Amino acid sequence: MTKHTDIEAQCAAKGMRMTEQRRVIARVLSSSEDHPDVEELYRRSVKIDDRISISTVYRTVKLFEDAGIIERHDFRDGRSRYEQMPESHHDHLINLRTGEVIEFQSEEIERLQAEVARKLGYKLVDHRLELYAIPLEDKK
Repeated sequence: MTKHTDIEAQCAAKGMRMTEQRRVIARVLSSSEDHPDVEELYRRSVKIDDRISISTVYRTVKLFEDAGIIERHDFRDGRSRYEQMPESHHDHLINLRTGEVIEFQSEEIERLQAEVARKLGYKLVDHRLELYAIPLEDKK
């Protein structure tokens, strides 16, 4: 099953009415290998269907987010960026020079976070880790 089928199937399972414009937006989101903001989703969607408006993209993104189908991130660049809800947990490293978002997994970090919570008297049930970095070769 492809990712865009997953989004559409999730929408159907939640009883969402899927217009053709919503399908286009769902497919654009699914095929995105980056974390696009609404304006970028609009640019990509309008190439497929020029009848899609920016307000339709905003409404659809909000609908998908409220339904738990996509996740919103605020990576300090002043714009909300989106990704399909991941099947497995991952964290993000954000290159402050280019804006590139790199997804990664680290069992060591996961263990450390759970240990910190335990030492403070808690059981960790969820978390989000975002690392903001510049390249080691950065001259600035």
